[in-house]
Amino acid sequence: MDDAPGLIFSCALDGTGDARELTWPEVKTWSSQEEILWVHCDRTHADIQQWLQEESGINSLVVDALLAEETRPRFTIFDDSFLLILRGVNFNPGAEPDDMVSIRLFVDAYRIVSVRHRPVMTIQDIHASFANHSGPISPGDFLAVLTDRLMERMAPVIGQLDEEIDDIEDQMIEQASHQLRSQLGILRRQAISLRRYIAPQREVISQLQLAPVTWLSSPQRAKIREVADYLICYVEDLDAARERMGVMQEELTGKLSEQMNKTMYILTVLAGIFLPITFVTGLLGINVGGIPGSENPWAFIMVCVTLTSAGLLLVGIFRWLKWL
Repeated sequence: MDDAPGLIFSCALDGTGDARELTWPEVKTWSSQEEILWVHCDRTHADIQQWLQEESGINSLVVDALLAEETRPRFTIFDDSFLLILRGVNFNPGAEPDDMVSIRLFVDAYRIVSVRHRPVMTIQDIHASFANHSGPISPGDFLAVLTDRLMERMAPVIGQLDEEIDDIEDQMIEQASHQLRSQLGILRRQAISLRRYIAPQREVISQLQLAPVTWLSSPQRAKIREVADYLICYVEDLDAARERMGVMQEELTGKLSEQMNKTMYILTVLAGIFLPITFVTGLLGINVGGIPGSENPWAFIMVCVTLTSAGLLLVGIFRWLKWL
């Protein structure tokens, strides 16, 4: 069998934007320093785990991080190589974008090993770019392209979040409702989830562009620095969105409370109008002898007129007191 079950793809970068595909046996026996090896694999498969732990020659601490169940954005230097863990927006079918997927990398001057569990669209885009002869030409170029494309895919998600907040704000002006409060709570949780990974990723990429490795060129560092600057803006946007939603929630709660108080006030006034009328009808409804007018055919009409007049009088009094 040519390929390991967990191998997604492997290729050799020739330094011109092109790459040739490699088989698993070629990966296992790779020793060339004239091309750049890129291995992309699924960490959950036993063959990949065995290769990483026993045959790859990668530091055991790095391997443990590559295979860990839970990760956060991270950057650790090992001589002239490093471990890099990043997060990207989850565009997999049926997934929420804020459920960000991780991409874990070991990178040195001649080798890139990327490990994932769930598909990362950015990695697929970079691999597809070799078909157009426009792929990365070096590990440093790969990192610059990867961080840039991860950042670009975040922009629409954060922009969509801002648009949804604007929509809720417009609806609040017209009509406050409990449904809007529920929608606002969902958006706030999304903003918190996005910030949870984007904020530390900003620090990781800031460290990356200062990494003391010989194979990361000044233009590549400058491009990575630009990505870090954009991530700072994204974090600030998320912080502003969270504060804005906090104010909106307070305003929405106030409006809903005001609506409830107004409703209760109207019910109280109506109860005040009908309370004496109800008392009289209840008194006249007792089933004992001696009820006035029981033998008079006009008594019912007189009672109705009296009660109606009393109700109108109470309405007039409440209006005069400005309770209505």
